[in-house]
Amino acid sequence: MQPISRNRNLKYSMMDLMQEVEKEYRKENNFPKFSSGDTITVHYKIKEGNKERIQQFRGVVLQRRGIGLAETFTVRKMSGNVGVERIFPVHSPFIEKIDINKTGKVRRAKIFYLRKLTGKKARIKEKRV
Repeated sequence: MQPISRNRNLKYSMMDLMQEVEKEYRKENNFPKFSSGDTITVHYKIKEGNKERIQQFRGVVLQRRGIGLAETFTVRKMSGNVGVERIFPVHSPFIEKIDINKTGKVRRAKIFYLRKLTGKKARIKEKRV
């Protein structure tokens, strides 16, 4: 059995190929800049049979992660007394638009501590502009 070649030039050419493929499949979106702690409304296209409708999901952004085509963001909202989280791909063709309702002032990139908090403790301070 031959040992695996550790050719650096091959590694870089593979990375270039991946970047070319990503450029081809990337959809240009004009979404506003948002980060964790912001309250946003995601207008998401849903197909049911042969009908299409747009559903709005409003909540707090818990995190943004990934790079390129694999970039995602997690939004959390309270539905009754139950917390609902949804992960959206940034480059999804089903996202119609994103509205920023409030910009939050948080000191972390991932605010998972919000899951444990309820009521007034779960509020996020708003950033002054």
